[in-house]
Amino acid sequence: MSEPAAIPNVAIVGRPNVGKSALFNRLVGRKIAIVHDQPGITRDRISAICDRGARPFTVWDTGGIFGAGESELSVQVHRAAEEALRESDLLLLVVDAKEGLSPVDEELARALRKSQKPVLLVINKVDADKHEPLTAEFDSLGFEPTIAISAEHDRGISDLIDQIERHLPSVGVSREIKRQTSDIEHPLAVAIVGRPNVGKSSLINSIVRGERAIVSELPGTTRDAVDVLYERDGQKFVFIDTAGIRRRGKHSSSVEVFSVMRAERSIRRADLCVLIIDLTMGVTAQDKRIAGLIQKARKPAIIILNKWDQVKPRRGEQQAVRQVVEETGRRIFFLEYAPTLITSALTGENVDKIFASIEKIEHAARQRTGTGVLNRLLRQAFEANPPPLVKGQRLKLFYAAQTRSGGFQTAEEPVQTLPHETQHRSFVVPEFVLFVNDPSLMN
Repeated sequence: MSEPAAIPNVAIVGRPNVGKSALFNRLVGRKIAIVHDQPGITRDRISAICDRGARPFTVWDTGGIFGAGESELSVQVHRAAEEALRESDLLLLVVDAKEGLSPVDEELARALRKSQKPVLLVINKVDADKHEPLTAEFDSLGFEPTIAISAEHDRGISDLIDQIERHLPSVGVSREIKRQTSDIEHPLAVAIVGRPNVGKSSLINSIVRGERAIVSELPGTTRDAVDVLYERDGQKFVFIDTAGIRRRGKHSSSVEVFSVMRAERSIRRADLCVLIIDLTMGVTAQDKRIAGLIQKARKPAIIILNKWDQVKPRRGEQQAVRQVVEETGRRIFFLEYAPTLITSALTGENVDKIFASIEKIEHAARQRTGTGVLNRLLRQAFEANPPPLVKGQRLKLFYAAQTRSGGFQTAEEPVQTLPHETQHRSFVVPEFVLFVNDPSLMN
């Protein structure tokens, strides 16, 4: 993992449901983390850059320490949060003014003192002046200074940012830092998408050889879209670990629906999508729907057939690979241009080949088709499959050419991005312009 140079790290910690994700969203200026009144919603640690003040810093939203949620996840949530603490230069301990001081707050405060890191006590949900007296109860924690805020109503956030900047380690003139961050090479955004529990987080962890994303057999473990920064051979990537995209049913909770919306947005935001399919299940109808979302968003794609370690035959492995790839191609015929890899995120088999596929796609995207070749190809296609008559008229092709640049976003739905997501490497989908007698005749 590679973080932008000279940008300090600030971790938001606290017990569940005190408003950590709301504060994270407020600091970075966008709704990234899911905010919900159900404890244990944030399980992965999410990072983004806050540039609201004079000096930018990376903010980390951690899962609720000592948190609620499925017991199978609690150890991993705790471990991910502790790793964020180790990597941070400053800790924001968030407490809830309306609920008052709890034994969990006191236990967490003792743990943070042992970390030897500077700590700011952030008293959240002070929505109005009448709530100010509620902050006195937290003086017993012994932290100075304390900042009363309302993350939901943007109250006291400017004062908090001022305090954060005062407590960050000195690294030179802040304006110089800001200039440096604007010159950083922007990473290639790769969205990892698929149904729940197909191995998306496991694949990212296998790539970066860490535990940035929480892995569990429980479907729906990842609820936020988590950006994981990674550098390989001098090239920067950001892997977007998305929530499993499932069909929206009658009994889907609001959190599940919101998670799916985030995953769909991540497809639109990414430069390239990696669709993961569970080999033990085969290609399902939902896999094809997700592939359709990738196609609709006009994204380059790689298809990963995961969990090969569970289905690999003892004999005839090469023949089995060919059969699996061919069957996948038949089922997802409309993504036939996408490279297909067979991997095992658990063992790491073939995981590194993803980067060769990305390089292959980048090379192909830079290719230009000569105008003469393109026109001969299209005329042959028109002759082989003449356009249908529409009200006595037939579509006629006069001329075709490849445009100099393409785009990823649909004109109908531009995707707004975060400050650190505004630019990516040049990665352009080829586009072609057809000059015809009547565009309305094009089906």
